[in-house]
This record gives sequence, C-alpha cells and structure tokens, in this order.
Amino acid sequence: MAGFRGLLATVTLALAIVLPAAALAQQYDSEGKIAEGKSADGTSVEKKTTAEQSAVEKTGDVPTVHAIALYDDPGLPADFDHLPYANPAAPKGGTLRRAANGSFDSTNPFIIQGTPADGLNQIYDTLMESSADEPFTMYGLLAGGIRLDPDRHWMEIDIRPEARFHDGKPVTARDVVFSFRLLRDKGSPFYRAYYASVESVSALGERTVRFEFSNNQSRELPLILGQLPVLPEHYWQDRDFTKPTLDKLMGSGPYEIAEIDPGRRIVYRRVDDYWGRDLPLNRGRYNIDRLIYDYFRDQSVALEAFLAGALDMRIESSAKNWATAYDTPAVEDGAIQRVIVPDGQPAGMQGYVFNTRRDKLSDPKVRRALGLVFDFDWINQHLFYGAYQRTNSYFQNSEMAAKALPDGAELKLLAPYRDQLPDAVFDQPLPVPQPESLRPRLREALDLLREAGYDVRDGKLVNLATGQPFTLEFLLYDSQWERITQPFVRNLERLGIQSEIRVVDVNQYLDRLRGFQFDMIVGSFPQSANPGNEQRDFWTSDYADVPQSRNLAGVHDPVVDALVDRLIQADSRDDLDIASRALDRVLRWGFYVVPQWNFDGTRVAVWDKFDYPRPFPRYTPDFTVWWVDPDRARAVTARQRGQE
Repeated sequence: MAGFRGLLATVTLALAIVLPAAALAQQYDSEGKIAEGKSADGTSVEKKTTAEQSAVEKTGDVPTVHAIALYDDPGLPADFDHLPYANPAAPKGGTLRRAANGSFDSTNPFIIQGTPADGLNQIYDTLMESSADEPFTMYGLLAGGIRLDPDRHWMEIDIRPEARFHDGKPVTARDVVFSFRLLRDKGSPFYRAYYASVESVSALGERTVRFEFSNNQSRELPLILGQLPVLPEHYWQDRDFTKPTLDKLMGSGPYEIAEIDPGRRIVYRRVDDYWGRDLPLNRGRYNIDRLIYDYFRDQSVALEAFLAGALDMRIESSAKNWATAYDTPAVEDGAIQRVIVPDGQPAGMQGYVFNTRRDKLSDPKVRRALGLVFDFDWINQHLFYGAYQRTNSYFQNSEMAAKALPDGAELKLLAPYRDQLPDAVFDQPLPVPQPESLRPRLREALDLLREAGYDVRDGKLVNLATGQPFTLEFLLYDSQWERITQPFVRNLERLGIQSEIRVVDVNQYLDRLRGFQFDMIVGSFPQSANPGNEQRDFWTSDYADVPQSRNLAGVHDPVVDALVDRLIQADSRDDLDIASRALDRVLRWGFYVVPQWNFDGTRVAVWDKFDYPRPFPRYTPDFTVWWVDPDRARAVTARQRGQE
C-alpha cells in the first residue's frame, strides 16, 4: 500500500480508456443505489433504500473512529493537535520552483491518454491520509468518522460537513461513489487491481458512504479505500473524462491550478480558504503559496538552471552529480544546502525490465544470462563514486526479503507448487549477483545461452533454430541513462549480442510503453512497509496484457498469482512477511529484471530560503511540512537575481 500523494506519479505512467462522466452518472442513477427527493428548502437529498436502512441499523455497535490501523491502534489519539513532524507555527507564503522532466499535455492524471503534468495530486483530497511516521495507519481527511466492521466485511465513512470543493460546493457521499466507480470501472488498470475486492459502494445519506467487501481476506483494503481521491461529480457530469485536457481541473485539496503553459510550466497556488487548513492532520503543512514546475527535456540543463538560481529545489537522482556537480561558490558559502532526507521504507526493486512477451526474452535462461553481464561493481565505482548498494530483492532492506533456502512456514506455503516451480527454488541459494570478475560470468552466461538454443557464429549470437541474430533495444526517455547503459551494452557485445540504446521523448516513450513495444526499459516497483493490492498490477496474469498496467515484464504465472493472493489475504504481520518472502523468491528465480541499486535516502539540494522541522519523519520524506523563511528568502532571492 502506498499513499495517494506519492502513488499518483507512478499511476500516471500506467493509465485505460474511460467513458464520459455523464454516461457513468446515468449508469449510477439506474442502479437504484440512490433515490432522490427534495428537502424542505428544495435542495436534492438522498433517501436510503430499505436494504441500506437495514444495513445502517446493524452498524450501531460499531464505534466511529478518527483513524484505522492495519494491525495495532493508531499512534495518535482522536484529539491530536498536529502531526509530530509538522510545525503548526510555520509561516505561510513564498514560492518553490523545481524542475520536471520532459513535457506534458494533460491535467487529467487518471486516464490512459496524454502525459499528465507534475504535482496534480496536490489539488485532490482523499478520504484519509497516512502519517509519514507510521507505516500502517490512515487518519481521516475528508472522512470525519470511520466505522469498520470488526470482521472487515464493510466500512462506512462520514464525510466532514465542512468539506468543500474549490467552487465552494460541498463534498458529498455521492461524489465519493461517483469517484470510486469512475476510477475503478473506467480508469487506469491500476485502480481495478487496487479496488478489486470491493463488491459495492453506496451513499446512505448526504454525507455517509458504505463500502461492501466481497470477502474479508484483504486486511489492508479499508486503508486502501482511504486513499481514494474524491472528484466533483457536478464538475465532470458534462465533460468527457476520457480525453486529455489542459483545463484547470477542480478538486478539494490544499492547492489549485493557477497557470498552465502547455509542455513548459504548470503553477499551483495555495487555496487561501482551503476547507481543511485547520484540521489537526494539516496544521503546519502546505505552507508555500506558489509551487512552480518548470519542464526541462535535458536534466543537465535543469541542473544548471538550479545552480544559476532559476530553480529553488532539486531532487538529485545522480550520485555523480551529488559528488561532483555542486562545487560552486553558492554551495561553499551556504547559499545552497545539500540534505539527505532519510527514507525508512523498503527499497523495492529498480532494474532493467525484460519484456517477456517477446519470444527471445521468454526463456528464463536467456534472461539470467543477460543479467550476469551487468557489471554493477564497475558502474558503482566508476560512475557512482561508490554511493550505492546492489539491489537483490523486490522487498530490499526489509524483513519481507527472501533469504537462504525456504524453510518453516515459507516452505509450507511453497510446497504445493513444487511441480510448477524450478527445483532451484527449493534446493539452491538465491541467485544473488556475485562480485567476482566479469570474465567467469561471461562464460556462465554463454553456457546458459547455448542451453537455450543460441551460439556465436561469425561474432554474432544467433538462434540456431532460425538463424536469426539476437538483438536488443534499450528504450529510454532520459539521456542520463545512456552513460549508465553503455557499459552494459559493451558487455553484451562480448557475447555477440547487437544492442541499441534508443532515447525518445516522454510522449513517445509512454505510447510504446502502453503497447509493450520494447525489449528492455528501466522500471521500478516501489514497495511500502505494507505491500498489498498493488502487487496485482505489478505481477499477476490478469494485468500481463492490459495496456499501461504496471506488469511491465508481462509476468504470467499461476504460482505468482496465488502468492499475490496470499500476500493480500495475510491477517498478521508474520503471515505478510512469509507470503512476501515466497513471492520474492519466485520472482527472483523468474529473472524478470536485471536488478540495479538502491540508496536509503533522498538527496535534496535547495537554496537556503527554506526551513523544515527536525527530526525528519521516520518512514518517508514529507515536503508538505517545509516552509519559506521570509528573511532568508529575501537574501537568497537577491543573490539569485545577481543583486548582491
């Protein structure tokens, strides 16, 4: 499970055709979930059906709470004043300018078409929100009260009466129902996977919504529903939700879209009368008045823009840049600060992803062979200044990572699938890349390729059955990856493999990704401390051929499907860890990616006009608690403009 504000960035790379909202609204009415009448003042109200009235009567013994936790109790009481890592006295004001990559042609982040702008998550509120200090708790945001069936068959949420969209109209239960159906039924494949175990959703009144679950085997499902972004039905009812748009879309969140320069810049302004500004969950957050995202097609140009003072903040992804590119007077005299913000979440997996839908990459022996010639140790020392550690597990840096040989409960879980899995899963150590020299790994790789039906002829690796040479294309959209991929390409050439690096713009990259038109890409599978329903979209057969799903590798394995189900159905922390280890082990023996590297923090370079509470939150960075210091901002702005 990952929070909406962090999740939306990855969802926008995995978005399906959606029906117009008006058509969906018509379907919504025809289902008979809501019967409309008129109140004394003539406004529409929602009347409960007989079945729904009966359901309400059965909830009387279930307490209404401010937050829900996965296993234990929420860390903060109902009367908490603010999040522990926020400063409620933080001043409001100022501007934050940062870079975005590539381009954009849409402000709708929920559909498959278009390239959405950065930062759009900030205009939407969700039912609940997590704390960066707690991995398994959701606190009510739009939700003023939460009732969860002790047996987890249903959940009811009371929408806060003060909740408003940016046009001043109230957020209602009907908006929640509309948003859920719009995203699940007609949105990204991700949402269908995420909400798969919800049987029905209905409005029990103007401000109460009820979710019925098809089973109670997904313990995290109530928390997942808390991440639901709520869209205004009245805004979308006459608009076509399926098409990209550059309109200033409406939400109920702390920011609204102020300016749009298509493909070049998007600006958000803080909503002065934001309905939720005084909620304990929000005190000390969303302090900066204007958030500006300027787009750069080349990250080296973006870096120069930051150093020249045209940008205020930079999230630095390059270890080389971090080590060498900030040797400037502004850094030396403290005008630019460099901060590493710790991240306590599992590292997850980043790697070169094989498209197993391609015949030449469908054999695990071939994939294992190609992975052997990726020389992480050379790259880490020569390109990354030794900054990284090698990633092995899909749940790296956590108790969910598989180790040694399966035993105990994990072995018991895997045993029924013995005939469907390689013997190595049970009797060989995990395929952890060894730091030995490249030459023996090249020999091992060539042996595996020969077992798979290939051999070298006239310096080229060819398929002995067809006579076709083995070729490989690396599809990239960021030129920074070229220098990292080139050593890999050189090593592949030593096996007779003809490889090509193709760098395309973001729009073309997304088009090819949607249609799975690639051999290899750089992909990531981020993990929270509590993985769950998102694993369906990552790995299961149902999403292997769905356009723009996050099953990038095309994994289509009934054992993986079954293990994902077990992970989702885990009802204790131990069961979750065991299921995660089993899934991790099977995926690693499938050789679906060439693992890359990880770093347990976020590198932030920032002009010294910002302040933030200390210590940092325990699990994830939260930049919403940062603020602009007015005095320092004046001095920094003068320097950025060359007025010192």
